[in-house]
Amino acid sequence: MPVEMLTYADLGERLKISPEAARALVKRHRWPRSRSNDGKTLVQVDLSEFSHSPISRQPQTQGGHQVVTALKQKIETLQTELAEMKVIASGHRADFERECERTNKLLAELLKVSTESVGARERAALLEGKLSMLTQPWRRRLVDAFTLALPQVASNPRESAAPIAQSPN
Repeated sequence: MPVEMLTYADLGERLKISPEAARALVKRHRWPRSRSNDGKTLVQVDLSEFSHSPISRQPQTQGGHQVVTALKQKIETLQTELAEMKVIASGHRADFERECERTNKLLAELLKVSTESVGARERAALLEGKLSMLTQPWRRRLVDAFTLALPQVASNPRESAAPIAQSPN
């Protein structure tokens, strides 16, 4: 038989294989190739020197069909589980939002109580100071009153009273 110029599709038809398998066969045997005017690849083949017997395979449609149906069933179960999980998640989300609101209210109440507590401590310290003043003798209260009224006078009233008494007025 003479050498023929065939496309991958024509070679596949002659050998009863797919065009992709024909292309792989051409590459494996390193047969010469060229481009035709329409852009298709042409292969130089001498089919008399080449013997090819395709391997017969059992059809995979039956097994593939079972796998596809099993996968579709698995997808459906996963989708129902996903819907259930979304419902559960929305319930958890509502709980979370409710607890966030409750926490914000408690924090506001805690802030209010802490400011009231600080104010009460300040009032208690003021009243304690007034009470300690009342328990002191009257002379000491008088000196303390002058000391508080005149911040520029020294802290010891006897030291500040001596220079005033010695002044020449």
